[in-house]
Amino acid sequence: MRMLARRLLLPGLTTLALAATGCASTTHTGAGADTATPAPLTSEADGSRQLDVAAAPVDSPTPTAVARAATGGGKGAPKASTLKVASYDRSTGRAVISRPAQPVKPSPGSSPGSSPAPDKPVAVGDVIASAPAPGAPDGLLAKVTEVGAKTPLGTEVKTASTTLSSVLDDDKADGKVPVDPASVTVEPLMKGVTFSWAKSQGVRFGPEGAKLPLGNLRLDVNAPVETAPGAPVSAGASVSGFVQLAPAVEFSYDGSGGSGPRSAFLGMSGDWSSQWSLKGHAAASTGSPKRIPFAKLHGAPVIQVGPVPVVVTLDLTCYIQVEADGRVTLDVRQDVKGDFRVGGSYALGKGWSPVSASHVRSTPVKAEVTANGRVKSALGAEAAVGLYGAVGVSADFAPYLRGEADAKVSASTDGKASASGAWALYGGFDLSGQLQLKLSLFGTPAFERRIPLGALNREWPLTSGKTGR
Repeated sequence: MRMLARRLLLPGLTTLALAATGCASTTHTGAGADTATPAPLTSEADGSRQLDVAAAPVDSPTPTAVARAATGGGKGAPKASTLKVASYDRSTGRAVISRPAQPVKPSPGSSPGSSPAPDKPVAVGDVIASAPAPGAPDGLLAKVTEVGAKTPLGTEVKTASTTLSSVLDDDKADGKVPVDPASVTVEPLMKGVTFSWAKSQGVRFGPEGAKLPLGNLRLDVNAPVETAPGAPVSAGASVSGFVQLAPAVEFSYDGSGGSGPRSAFLGMSGDWSSQWSLKGHAAASTGSPKRIPFAKLHGAPVIQVGPVPVVVTLDLTCYIQVEADGRVTLDVRQDVKGDFRVGGSYALGKGWSPVSASHVRSTPVKAEVTANGRVKSALGAEAAVGLYGAVGVSADFAPYLRGEADAKVSASTDGKASASGAWALYGGFDLSGQLQLKLSLFGTPAFERRIPLGALNREWPLTSGKTGR
């Protein structure tokens, strides 16, 4: 372990810094020419390094990190390098590693044009952490198990899966990185869906881009829903509105214990706002509520944890959900604003535990309810967050609007009749999810079953009314 090696050195922050950058790893043949500019870090009193957490640069290629195998086992400190993953085959674990051509100085007595055989870029036991590459769209975190022949693209190697603790070891990191909305791809699942975003640098895209706060993305939808049989044409049911959010990735790791992480966290948080309207006479729901996905979003932001590129995969499916008894007719519109945070938190001795929180407020913009019955509509998102393509946390966040009406008609023996009724609208949200088995990618003990986040529900009255005569 690097931490034990450092503690054998003379005390003092200067000595620790030298150990982190030089003494902690064993010299590797040909490695010196591959080393890029080191990422910022600070040394801690316990011998670990505090690594910065930041978004990977977008105007230049993200360096591949390599933790060299040390003599006698263990790993050296990870370093940024000029190595690249030229190709990768997930089914076999084979990859091709390349590096820029290096000028070769002829040795004394060599004939013109002759040169020594180039050094192999990696060795058995090295750990590679790479940003998205050909064949590895979600990045690559792997350990070299075999070094093969040189090919026109580079050196062929065979790899096996590994964990973050094998490259971060006894380092520490903690940070929150906003997701670049321009890096998110959108797949509309129905007609009438548009996508807009505004980058932090002021670049904007889409029909609503000019209105968005920087760092936000927005989906607009206008879709019909099934109308109740026998309802007039004027009561055709439809849902329209938008979802706007500014997502951020939260990542932390503390390996100061030296034998795996003492603590870790992976999650997603951000601001959320939406407005949607439900109009018409929706058909009755049978069984579970009718969920209509209208767009899928995917992103693979790269966060730089010191010299190590950590690829966080984000997937969101935005949907409309309607639950009705087929009797009530609505014309309602609601604004929702708030924030959310979901993730998994690990502590040594306690294991993984779920984290879910949301603070949401809503206001009715318009509300009309007629007839007798109930309806509930939501404009929500299913989210999945993971590392290097392996899902670690899944969550379902659904702000909703619920309406109910109760009309009564009575008659007496003297021929008099009366009608009365009451209606009410409620706002709320449901938040649920689970921790997946792939969180063990941190290097923590694997758990045998998924851990529920626990259902979180909040509801509040929006408006109500009564009629009577």
